[in-house]
Amino acid sequence: MQNQALIEEIKRLKAERRACVLAHYYTIAEIQDLADHVGDSLALARLATKVEEPVVVMCGVHFMAETVKMLAPGKTVLEPAPDAGCSLADSCGAEEFRRFIEAHPGHTVVSYVNTSAAVKALTDIVVTSGNAREIIESLPADEKIIFGPDRNLGSYINKISGREMVLWDGACHVHEQFSLEKILELKERYPDALVLVHPECPAPIRLIADCIGSTAALLAFARRSDARRFIIATESGILHKMRRECEGKEFIPAPPADSTCACNDCNFMKLNTLTRLRDALRDMKPAVELDGATAGAARKPIDRMLDLSARLGL
Repeated sequence: MQNQALIEEIKRLKAERRACVLAHYYTIAEIQDLADHVGDSLALARLATKVEEPVVVMCGVHFMAETVKMLAPGKTVLEPAPDAGCSLADSCGAEEFRRFIEAHPGHTVVSYVNTSAAVKALTDIVVTSGNAREIIESLPADEKIIFGPDRNLGSYINKISGREMVLWDGACHVHEQFSLEKILELKERYPDALVLVHPECPAPIRLIADCIGSTAALLAFARRSDARRFIIATESGILHKMRRECEGKEFIPAPPADSTCACNDCNFMKLNTLTRLRDALRDMKPAVELDGATAGAARKPIDRMLDLSARLGL
């Protein structure tokens, strides 16, 4: 009953504030069910530029709210959980990354979207897990490239593209924690299950995958596959969407190595709660504010990615 009262209050406030609620796949089920749109971080940021509502609430982590504000500077962008960081983005500080770039002169800097605005401002091209391979392969074969911050995604692209990108040594704590041994045990128990793996996972996990792809790509694969059972090696929040859109199919979360828990959660994403969503809409804060120079510089590599994606038909 308490949750239902909160949900009704959120719906009322959303209408009063003329607000659009965006939620990442990794947020809790109740947030996803209330959201106007659920998706990957960049897809949500691009949606923010198209919605009519003047207020956008980004239920995700801080870099995602920054990206929404960069692409939709004229909108009020609220983040219910401003303390929701990202282990991957936090593994790459702007000043340290600047020194890394200076130590490798003559390199094109490609950064994963999971980075702060300050790091994007040091970047030539931003990529997502869904378009990174195609964009990297579209660059000249002899082009020297720095890739950051995810070493696992970078090593995956190096392997499938034959590149030798210089990799920043960062990683996502969720995807790093999956246990190969426990996934293999699940595979023995469910031999018909297909293993779906995010490219932020380490190489041993990727080696046993039936499909490697972004969160959206894994969801699309599950939708179209004739298989009835899947082991999912990415953050457990996506299971809610998979189960809703793939009726009759079973989705088993891949477990982490150092826990008795059956699933692998991002504690940062789970900081987005119904209460905090209600409070953000009620108080119209916290609102994202970006330094104009940083936002302008950070927008350029995103625009370059969008241009390349359009050219490549992505």
